[in-house]
Amino acid sequence: MFKPKEIKSRATKDRKVGIVETHNGLKYPFRLNFYDRPPTDDITIEEFETFALDRLRVLAEIESSYARNRTFEELLSVIQAICLKYLPLNANSAKEKPRDEERRKDHIGHFVLRLAFCRSEELRRRFVKAETTLFKIRFEKDDHAEKEQFLGSRDFDWVLATSEEVQGFDAPGKYYKVKWTRVPDLVEKRRVVLKGGMAYVPATEQSSIVVQEFQTHLEKDLEMTAKALPRLDEDTRLVPILDNLSKGFLAGVSSEWSNASAGAGDGLTADMVDEMAFKHFPACMRNLHMCLRRDKHLKHFGRLQYGLFLKILGLSIEEALVFWRKSFSKIQDDKFNKEYRYNIRHSYGLEGKRANYAAKSCQQILMSDQPGPGDSHGCPYRHFSADNLQSALLTMYGEQGLTSADMPEIMQTVKAGHFHVACTRVFEITHARQGVKKGDGVGEGESVTHPNQYAARSRELDKKAEGKDEDGDVVMA
Repeated sequence: MFKPKEIKSRATKDRKVGIVETHNGLKYPFRLNFYDRPPTDDITIEEFETFALDRLRVLAEIESSYARNRTFEELLSVIQAICLKYLPLNANSAKEKPRDEERRKDHIGHFVLRLAFCRSEELRRRFVKAETTLFKIRFEKDDHAEKEQFLGSRDFDWVLATSEEVQGFDAPGKYYKVKWTRVPDLVEKRRVVLKGGMAYVPATEQSSIVVQEFQTHLEKDLEMTAKALPRLDEDTRLVPILDNLSKGFLAGVSSEWSNASAGAGDGLTADMVDEMAFKHFPACMRNLHMCLRRDKHLKHFGRLQYGLFLKILGLSIEEALVFWRKSFSKIQDDKFNKEYRYNIRHSYGLEGKRANYAAKSCQQILMSDQPGPGDSHGCPYRHFSADNLQSALLTMYGEQGLTSADMPEIMQTVKAGHFHVACTRVFEITHARQGVKKGDGVGEGESVTHPNQYAARSRELDKKAEGKDEDGDVVMA
């Protein structure tokens, strides 16, 4: 690993960059931003990555919301909660909050993701859709006075229609006159009056003009960035970060679960794994457990995926050695000690370079080390055939409430490539008895992005149902 060093963002060199004017002592005067100017201040490698990852979590959840057919009101509620967690933006009136720091993070994160997602037409399309939705949510919820100040700071090239021009319109009131090509969504929904090649937009639909302008502006900027990217003198340390971000977006999930580090789980013994597997494991890990019990063996990538998952779940190295030795019951002690003991200790950082390996995230499981014949690792939602997946899910989760009536919805999301959304829906169905409703996800509407996140939330719900706190102690009423 490298130590973070100061670097300068180079999103676009062709555009003339000016210093952002201050307003009421703020470098970023508004929460709303069209991202006209790339950031010009020094950015550490750590900021470059973490700011982008936090923004990616928000954009990935926006995509998930579309895949789950959430209404705009539902999407609004979910994304506001996630933004509060990963990408907060406080109003100018919140003077005790670090407003400029929040807006700087928002600004930098946007431009880093531009660099990552300008590389293909599909990435650009998905990025524009998610970013436009995020802007629309912020515009809808912004403080009225600040919104008006923001609108007054830009030239949207609209003209306030005269009373003579709107005479005879069905709905009286204020109208803005723009070219009809700037509001195709309103034309399609027949929410404007067309006359002489112009669209007369009611003031109540003003947001559509602004959002459409944001989208058009971003599409053009992404194309410019894509053309400039090969000429940019990129720091070689940035390329792996950008590649990882784009892979995460293609997989539909953010890169990491924030708690996926050693020791994140409670103490777990080898004897507890069977019960845990059938109560709390996602399909990828439950499949590995079932294959291990059936075959008394797992191939290398299966052992790696499952072993690191159990490690983060709370299985100590001592218990891990007991678990794997019992599981490989067909193998003699001498062979186990020679061929497997070292690798188990290595995954716990006790051999080799002694690295503290993290468990594999959904992105890594989906995008790397694709399973071949005889392999058990990977993601069942992606790597199983449709018939095998349905059969496996009903076998795994039938006793937890999953039925054949749930399959069409789940298989539809799988067919569309939203594998983590299908996994999230299975979580909701199988935890309905603990009060989880459709749309709740694994908490605050979030989708599954890591197997350990799934298991940790399942255990937490189980403890709450039993009247225990997070440490497992009984809570007295």
